[in-house]
Amino acid sequence: MSAEVETSEGVDESEKKNSVAPEKENHTRMADLSELLKEGTKEAHDRAENTQFVKDFLKGNIKKELFKLATAALYFTYSALEEEMDRNKDHPAFAPLYFPTELHRKEALTKDMEYFFGENWEELVKCSEAAQKYVERIHYIGQNEPELLVAHAYTRYMGDLSGGQVLKKVAQRALKLPSTGEGTQFYLFEHVDNAQQFKQFYRSRMNALDLNLKTKERIVEEANKAFEYNMQIFNELDQAGSALARETLEDGLPGHDGKGDVRKCPFYAAQQDKGALEGSSCPFRTAMTVLRKPSLQFILAAGVALAAGLLAWYYM
Repeated sequence: MSAEVETSEGVDESEKKNSVAPEKENHTRMADLSELLKEGTKEAHDRAENTQFVKDFLKGNIKKELFKLATAALYFTYSALEEEMDRNKDHPAFAPLYFPTELHRKEALTKDMEYFFGENWEELVKCSEAAQKYVERIHYIGQNEPELLVAHAYTRYMGDLSGGQVLKKVAQRALKLPSTGEGTQFYLFEHVDNAQQFKQFYRSRMNALDLNLKTKERIVEEANKAFEYNMQIFNELDQAGSALARETLEDGLPGHDGKGDVRKCPFYAAQQDKGALEGSSCPFRTAMTVLRKPSLQFILAAGVALAAGLLAWYYM
């Protein structure tokens, strides 16, 4: 007993401080929300970024029609997210992360929607059933558990800032979009001078939130749910994509190869009735049926949109 006391007293005070400091520093670092999110979503992130669809997107293998639908999916997602962020801009669990001027994307997405769909795009593009479910989830969180908005805001905006410029270049090159930014305004953060510095600042604000460990764990759980939703959409995307034909027209839609009943080909007449596809022997009937269904349209759109988010995480 006395030997233990003497050993303890014989240790230099500075050595004791140095031995404790790393443990305290490591504990504090791992308690930071940004670190918990990074570590807690690593497995889900790795699974998602290694899907074939994500790899293809990075190579620029993307069709314009799918990119247009992706823009629509992003518009509805960010509209819901930013509405709830506006609602909770004074909530202590979120207020320090409220940067509408620097981060909000709805205005930019509106410009992209106008570019791809025309001025009357709001009459043409509707939120699908699948998109509505995600929108409802965001609204539920904003109205009942606003602290969980952190998971969605951090995942989306930090990812956009990280990989946005890469994805913008991929889209412009693959789809031959204007270098002046039309169709890719979503990726342009005019009020963020240095993305890396802003991300560091954002993480420091997030780590300073007055949240207990249980709440932080719930935020990590919510972020993991987002990744799981992504994986489910990728699986649906693979199934829907297998029905699409490889042969396309310049606008990216399936065309008729001269076989079967040409009168029932969707390109036979501009005013063709939707029902005309039924019973058709056109080899691209299945593909057009997929494209006409709003639910499957969103699967394709969300797949592209969420792939963009995951690719952005890959570059964080």
